[in-house]
This record gives sequence, C-alpha cells and structure tokens, in this order.
Amino acid sequence: MLLQQGISGSNGIAIARAFLYQEQEIIIDTTPITPDKINNEIIKLSQAGEKAKEQISHLRDKALAEAGEEQAKIFEAHLTMLSDPALWGEMGALIKSEHITAGYAVKQVVDRFVAVFRSMDDEYMKERAADIADIGGRLLRNVLGITAKGLDYLDSEVIIIAHDLTPSDTMALNRDYAKGFAVNVGGRTSHAAIMARTLEIPAVLGLKDITGKVKDGELVILDGITGAVIVSPTPELLTEYKEKQRQYYAEQAELKKVIPLPAVTTDGRRVEIAANIGTPRDIDAVIATNGDGVGLYRSEFLYMDKDCFPSEEEQFAAYRIVAQKLSGKPVIIRTLDIGGDKELKCFPMPPEMNPFLGWRAIRLCLAEKAMFMTQLRAILRASAYGNIMIMYPMISGLTEVRQANAVLAEAKEQLRSERVPFNENIKVGIMVEIPSTAVIADLIAPEVDFFSIGTNDLCQYTLAVDRMNEKISYLYQPLHPAILRLIKRVIDASHQYGKFTGMCGELAGDPLAAIILLGLGLDEFSMSASSMPRIKKIIRSVAYEQAKAIATPALDMATPQQVAAYAAGVLKDWGLS
Repeated sequence: MLLQQGISGSNGIAIARAFLYQEQEIIIDTTPITPDKINNEIIKLSQAGEKAKEQISHLRDKALAEAGEEQAKIFEAHLTMLSDPALWGEMGALIKSEHITAGYAVKQVVDRFVAVFRSMDDEYMKERAADIADIGGRLLRNVLGITAKGLDYLDSEVIIIAHDLTPSDTMALNRDYAKGFAVNVGGRTSHAAIMARTLEIPAVLGLKDITGKVKDGELVILDGITGAVIVSPTPELLTEYKEKQRQYYAEQAELKKVIPLPAVTTDGRRVEIAANIGTPRDIDAVIATNGDGVGLYRSEFLYMDKDCFPSEEEQFAAYRIVAQKLSGKPVIIRTLDIGGDKELKCFPMPPEMNPFLGWRAIRLCLAEKAMFMTQLRAILRASAYGNIMIMYPMISGLTEVRQANAVLAEAKEQLRSERVPFNENIKVGIMVEIPSTAVIADLIAPEVDFFSIGTNDLCQYTLAVDRMNEKISYLYQPLHPAILRLIKRVIDASHQYGKFTGMCGELAGDPLAAIILLGLGLDEFSMSASSMPRIKKIIRSVAYEQAKAIATPALDMATPQQVAAYAAGVLKDWGLS
C-alpha cells in the first residue's frame, strides 16, 4: 500500500483502477531550412493556427453545452491568446531570421511564454502557464499533422493518473468513466481543478511524482476531501473508504436541499452568502447556487492581458450585465487592484523592492486619476441597472477614503452635467486588509457604508508572512487570535455606526471558521459559488446566541492551533464536520 499526500482540487471520494495517461512524445526537426522554404513554413504556421481556432471553438461550444459558461470562458481565453499578435509575430520572426521550421518556432516561443508565467508569484497567473502550454501543444500537433489522443476513448471506470491535465484534456473527459484524477502538478486555481469541481468529480493535485508510483490497473482510492491518494489499499481501508464515499454522497444530496433556502440561524438572524467573481460569466454559478449577491467583483480581470486599458463602454457593459442578471441583489465592485503580484500588460509597473507594500491598488488609482475616473464613471453608469456598490482596496487610513471619494464626487458631477443616469445614493465601502485600517475602523466607519475584510492580505500583513513562500507558509494562520481580534474590532466598529461588515477572503468560505465568524457578528460571507451550500448549512444549524457564546473563548486562546482544534471540535459536536 502507498499513501501520497497532495492538494485537494475538488471534493469527493473515488475508488477505481488507475489509468496512467502520458502525453505524446513529439519529435521536432531542428534542422535549419533553406530560404526558399521560409514562405512554406509561414503558411504552414498560419494554417495550423486557423485549425487550432476551429478546434478550440468546438471545445468552447462543448463546454458551454455540458459544463456552463464558467468553463466555456476558458476556451474563450484560449482563442484570445491564440489571436495575440505578439505570439504570431515572434514565431514568424524566428522562422524568417533563424531559418527554422514552423514547429521549432512554435516550441521556442511557447516555451518562453510558459517560463514567464511560471515565474510569476501570483498563483492564479502561474497556473495560466498550463493554458499557454495547451495552446502550444495544439499548434505543434497541427503543424506536424499529429492527431491528439485524448481522454474521450475511455471505456471503463478509472482514476486518471497524469503529470498534468490541460483544459482540452479535461473537457474531453468521458464523464461516464472518468471517476477522478490525480496529477503531479497544479493547485486549486488550475483549470484542471476548476473543471473537476464543475464536473463534480474528485481531484488531487500537486502530488509531485504520482505518475512514477502508480501502475496501470492498480486499485486507487482518491480522497479529494483531504488530498490523499491511496494505491493498493488494504481490504480494511477499502471497506472504510466505501463507507466514507456513501456518507459523502448522502451529504451532498442534503446540501443541495439547502440551496433554495435563506441563510438564517435557528433564532432568526439573517446573514448574506455572497460570491467572489472575476468576470460576468461567473454570475451563472452564483444564480445556480442561489447566492445573495456578489461580495467581491474583481474588476482587474477586465484589464489583464490587454494591450490598452478597457474603455468606459467596455467596463460599463461588463458591470451592467452582472447587475441586471442579479435582479436587485447587491453587487460590490472592487476598484482596480493591481500591483504586488498582479501586473498589467498595458501598464508596466516600475520594479520595487517590496511590491506588496508598494505602489498598488488605491495608491496607484489615486496617482493615475484619469484611469480611476474612467472606471468610476463606468461603475456609476451601471448602477442605474441594479444594486451596485463601490469598494476601494488597500485602504490604510481615512485620508485615502476621502481622496477616493473626492474623485467619485467629480465623476458624479460629470455624469449629472451630461444627464447620464446613475444611483445618486450608491453605497461606498472599503477593503480592510491592512492592520492600520482595522485598528482605526471606528474612525473610518462614519465615512463609509460598509467594510469588507480581505483576510488573505490581512493575515499576510498582520503576521508578516509571505503566503507564497513555502518555507514560512506554516505561519500563515487565518485563525490566529490576533486576526480574530482585528475582525471583531472591525465588525463592532461598523455596527456601532449602523453599517455592515462582510468578508471576501478565503476564510469566509472555510467551514472551520463559519460558526466563529457568525458569532463575531459578521453580516456577509463572500466566497466561491461552490462553497456556498456548506457554509449556508452550518449557519442554518446554529442559533446566533449560541454562535456568540462559541466565538468568545476563541478570542482569548493563545495560539492558532488551539483555535483550529477548538473550531473542529465545535463542528464535530454539532454534527457538521
């Protein structure tokens, strides 16, 4: 028996035989070509590109029909990448200047792009390297006339074992037979993980060398809940996991019953369960899970991978469609949050010694007033079509709030003079992700309409921990008593002035923290759409007064380990673990 620990990409438990999936080995001719062959290679490259666009368009349509808009947008992004002039310009230039084949040019350029993305600090951007590699592999096979062997030919129930799975691989999965997959690389933000969650099959990623430890046909248990993979389990362990699997499916059926119900405690306290989204296409999943709105619309995704800033009209259309689809439910749009580990192609950032502490988010927007004004005008115009709110990121004190509001007031005045409709009473709030803001929340609360706690950065700044640094990641503890005390301080300050506090960091979707956060008085929990039913069930299972009694002792505990053990015990006692 072998036990390998990885990263949970999609919950669930699968038990099946292993299917070792290996990429085709592609041999590329690196022999220089004669000048008279250059034009032929350019034509071959162009034809391969057109064929790739047709193939990806087919996958997009298949994804839309079978998995929904959220997955179809993956292939929309592939089509956008495939149309990037920089990609084609570099490949064509290599063929002409170095007299190499189209295949060799594709490999060189794609490898370079992949290396750039893999070197980025942001986990989401790092995972996009897989998209570029997927496109490159498709182009290369088309250039060389190779037919890809996908995963659509499976004819028995298996757990797929692979180094990695591209979006094309996962879209081709035969869902009748692919019961789950385990891969060497990747994390929760990889498209393989996203697709697995959409298809509702378990997945474990980041296993490093699972392909070298499993043989075709071996019996495998895939635990997508804990991130464990067990190869050739003992009879006793197999029996145990079959029971766990039965319990998991029964629990999932129960969670689906919660979706149409409100998030109300047993003694009548109502909280909002909202979603974090990045694009208008994400809204379908929010509607499907009966979300109470959008607690965080990451507007920076409209700016990424573009050669210039999105226009006011483009932003207005993106914000409006979300507001209209949610039919009056709140949509909190965070103004542009770039810098740190998020860079824009259209706006080169100067190198900084400490970019996370540098020129980013609201600091950059206040310095680049024209850019900020364009976004605020677009948000204001969209507010005429639904319940839109504005949220400023990376606020460190009251001065920045007042400066941002001054620009907002100017944008409002412009629209009034142009007779353009907008919500005159639009609510304006701030992200609380810097400790200084949490400490003086009582001074800021009178001048904003709400707070939204970004626990990811709040933890990073409060605990002085780079959460992407593997050597010290163990110190990144969202349940640290210092974090809980700051959260409590912010909530109390907002309530003192009749305002509300939400949370849009990862902690909001963590079942372990749900009862404690409820007891601290949190008004809104914002998370990924897939996490909503579980958090809603927890909230509906407890009385608010009981949650307050449970939360209070956590504030006085000495270590995050104590808090985590205490929270786990609470969930177990309530039958919610």
